[in-house]
Amino acid sequence: MGYVVNGTELEVDEDGFLLEPDYSDEVVKVIAEAEGLKLTDEHWTVVNYMRTKYKEDGQTPNFRNMCKDFDADHPGTDWKKHLYVLFPMQPNRQSAKVAGLPKPFGKGGY
Repeated sequence: MGYVVNGTELEVDEDGFLLEPDYSDEVVKVIAEAEGLKLTDEHWTVVNYMRTKYKEDGQTPNFRNMCKDFDADHPGTDWKKHLYVLFPMQPNRQSAKVAGLPKPFGKGGY
């Protein structure tokens, strides 16, 4: 069963990832709630980053590249640990799911 957003059921795969990207803010709220996450500004920063990378590259970045990008763009935080605080179920996969994106390729999105 998919997520219901504004009365419309969105199709998902067997792992709960959307089959087609959805860039609405409402979908983020619905999926985050289903994942048991309470959204903060930092969650939205990661969601927006994932959406931008997906639009630019056609895929989401792997965890190592996420950490590298966040270290460069937002210095002063140990992003390798902090991303796990924000998205404890594999940050690159869970953040892609919450962002309303299809399942990442491979182990962590390449």
